Amino acid sequence: MKWFQQNRVFGAFLIGFAICALLAGALLYWRWTTWSDARQTFDRAAAERNRLLHIDPFPNNANYRKLQGYLEQYSAALGKFKEALKAEVAAGPPLAPNEFQSRLRQATVATFDRARVKNVKLPDKFELGFDEFTRAMPNTAVTPLLGQELSQIQMLINILLDAKVDSVTSFHRAPLTEERGPSPTPTPSQGPGGRLATARPTAPTLVERNVVDVTFKAAPSAARKALNEIAASSEQFFIIRTLYVHNEKDKGPPRVKAEPAPTGSPQPTPGQPGAAAPLNFIVGNEHIEVSATIEMLRFTF
Repeated sequence: MKWFQQNRVFGAFLIGFAICALLAGALLYWRWTTWSDARQTFDRAAAERNRLLHIDPFPNNANYRKLQGYLEQYSAALGKFKEALKAEVAAGPPLAPNEFQSRLRQATVATFDRARVKNVKLPDKFELGFDEFTRAMPNTAVTPLLGQELSQIQMLINILLDAKVDSVTSFHRAPLTEERGPSPTPTPSQGPGGRLATARPTAPTLVERNVVDVTFKAAPSAARKALNEIAASSEQFFIIRTLYVHNEKDKGPPRVKAEPAPTGSPQPTPGQPGAAAPLNFIVGNEHIEVSATIEMLRFTF
């Protein structure tokens, strides 16, 4: 005690040093414990990895049966999905060439009758895009596809007619790939070193597209209704690929100045007949012209 009383500064230094040494030891112990836990976790993960690397991957009977169950569930779900997609595509019944021509005439007459009832103007000599087949019969092999496309186009035109557009000004159908005949067989080309380079096999196409270009004039509300029903159709899968909208009035309404009242004529007072002039709508009455490229899908699976 006397020594501490005589050397107070040195004693305080020793006490501070002891406290710092205790804190450093506690911190070192805490960090060592953390490192030890991390090392144990790493060792367990490394041991599990090595175990998995040396395991024989051949499945046992239980895992094989479980895999077969997963495959059966996947096949059933895929089949239901395909059936749901096919339900959203117009049916293509087998038709003979003369039956297709007869059906085309019936569809054309029905379309013109419906347009007359809905007060919609159609182009002159409108044949639903099948003008060439009114004079010549199609190929027997492509007739079922043409019959399916005829149903698709008839659905599309009926949507426009039911929306009561003003008129259908143009309609063009892109020919099917099958109408051009079978594609020529590619000849093997000469590769480097005099070897014949064989062509790679192409993957089967699961989705085919029948493309039409249509232009119609309508009020904005009728055009909006037609486009919404085309996109949301549940009987045929339509895709509006391109869309152009043109207003029939390129310029805004002119600014009209109020004419001064003639002198000597009495001004109508509020409450008297003729005090309120009729409203003159300067916007909202114009019609639009819509041009669209529409794809009609058909599935080949």
